[in-house]
Amino acid sequence: MGDALQTVAIAGVGLIGGSFGLALRKRGFPGRIVGISSPRTIQTAIERGAIDEGVTLEAAAADADLIFLAQPISVILETIDALVPLARPNCLVTDAGSTKVRICESASRLPRFLGGHPMAGKEQPGIASADPDLFCERPWILTPPKGVISNTLLESEYLGWIETCGSVPVVLTPQQHDQTVAWTSHLPQLASTCLASVLHSQLNANKVSQVSGPGLRDMTRLALSPWPVWRDILSTNAVAIDHVLGVYIDKLTEMRENLQTQRTGEEFTIAAEIAHKIRRGAQKL
Repeated sequence: MGDALQTVAIAGVGLIGGSFGLALRKRGFPGRIVGISSPRTIQTAIERGAIDEGVTLEAAAADADLIFLAQPISVILETIDALVPLARPNCLVTDAGSTKVRICESASRLPRFLGGHPMAGKEQPGIASADPDLFCERPWILTPPKGVISNTLLESEYLGWIETCGSVPVVLTPQQHDQTVAWTSHLPQLASTCLASVLHSQLNANKVSQVSGPGLRDMTRLALSPWPVWRDILSTNAVAIDHVLGVYIDKLTEMRENLQTQRTGEEFTIAAEIAHKIRRGAQKL
């Protein structure tokens, strides 16, 4: 980015935005961190040390060297629209949206934009849940402009701070990102939600709690995730999600048809292998 970052603006100082501010402070960021959020959120973020003060988007666009959009996807798209006439050529705008194609297409109108998605989070949203170590040992996906694999955006001080926060940068195109996370993030969420919904419709809640172990708690953990966040994700990645759901439903149907055959045992073996690889991969990050 050339000159060192002096002012970082975080639009949406909730779980992700607040954690980014806390992570920067914990790791010695010397500059000013400002936030754009509701008055109540701004106050809590200041008290927690995630930001120094609250500002308007117009003020952030005038002063910030980096603007980090950590809002719901629909709000990110609205903020990009508002930034188009305001963004300065030397200000890098980036985001933390969970889908990338729509966001990156819209943000192509900005002078400098680098799509991003830290693969980290919690079931409980909001600044109260923000954690300075939320991004440690987690992938941080970066989606540069179309056709760009390595340029000044990927050599910016922002990338250095991502690594300092403990994240592992991964570069993908927006299309690759959305297709991949449909498998690794969106399908697990919908499977967990569907399981919890089936339990609700078939069993008394007391029976579920009385006759269940840690396995069921693990499988339904994602069902705690808030609908407003997922509403935007599902609407902006519908085609990819529809595809993976179709493949998943076909596999469930196949397992149902082969419950009494050796084929189900083979599926258990294959599933255990990929489960081990997923866990080994997480340990290497």
